[in-house]
Amino acid sequence: MTRFIHDQFAKDYLEELLTPYGQVKPAQKVLSETREIDVLFIPNASPETLSQDLGLLGKLGETSAIFEPFRNPVDPDEICSCLLKALEVRESIQRQAKRKNAPNEPISLPYLWILTPTASTSILEGFHAILEENWGGGVYFLPYYLRTAIVVIHQLPKTPETLWLRILGRKKVQQQAIDELEALPADNVWRERILELFYQLQENLNVNQTLDADDRELIMRLQPLWQEKLAQVEQQGIQQGIQQGIQQGIQQGMEQGERLVVENLLRAKFGELDPELSALIDSILTLPPEEFAFLLLQLSREELLRRFGNQ
Repeated sequence: MTRFIHDQFAKDYLEELLTPYGQVKPAQKVLSETREIDVLFIPNASPETLSQDLGLLGKLGETSAIFEPFRNPVDPDEICSCLLKALEVRESIQRQAKRKNAPNEPISLPYLWILTPTASTSILEGFHAILEENWGGGVYFLPYYLRTAIVVIHQLPKTPETLWLRILGRKKVQQQAIDELEALPADNVWRERILELFYQLQENLNVNQTLDADDRELIMRLQPLWQEKLAQVEQQGIQQGIQQGIQQGIQQGMEQGERLVVENLLRAKFGELDPELSALIDSILTLPPEEFAFLLLQLSREELLRRFGNQ
């Protein structure tokens, strides 16, 4: 059950990060009715912008990309399933290009990025996945024409460039990434938005009765952030309440001041404020101050009763 909660978090997280830089299609269906890819990303931002804003994740998305994140270590069957879905997507793209009858148009086939917290040596060797020097540690590429790589999150270097991928790790790797996220400046464009996703993840995990040790540790790590968020919301509510109270006080003071002006004008003109004249005050106060002041000075008692008594 919790695996699906984490899967949804990963999809929402990648969609949140990638949407400003291109078209994101989460849970994109492929030819088979029973299979769908997690996230299909088609960039519209420059590679420089993507790498600058999202580090290694942005580098993965410099061209069309399929992201398949896994909460638990990926197994061979799951890798084969990802490859099958990616090949079906590519076949669909090539088929559509042929229908357009534009042989000279370049076809952008998406690259498949399988994101897993860990991967055994036997799995990597079994798929002939190898490291490439210019990508650093943790990114293993399958044979060229498969256009696929396995990103082993726990092997990524602990640098700011890998933060947005390490967020999807587990245990200490994810907790350290959360620490780095929390330490970002308050005005960072992603800090608050990603923390909101973690708050939602915590709520979803809290309603589940069968949490494993990793999820319990994650909830404990998120608890201080959740308390901080509640305190911020409470403080904002207090400030809003104060502002509303001030505004209401000002409004009430203005209304009481206007009523006092009307009462004094009536007393000054007619010598006393009897019940008949008092009954007119609410109707008189429906007019702007400059208008009711002029009428009170000009109209006689009978004219005031005739004009405002029916109201």
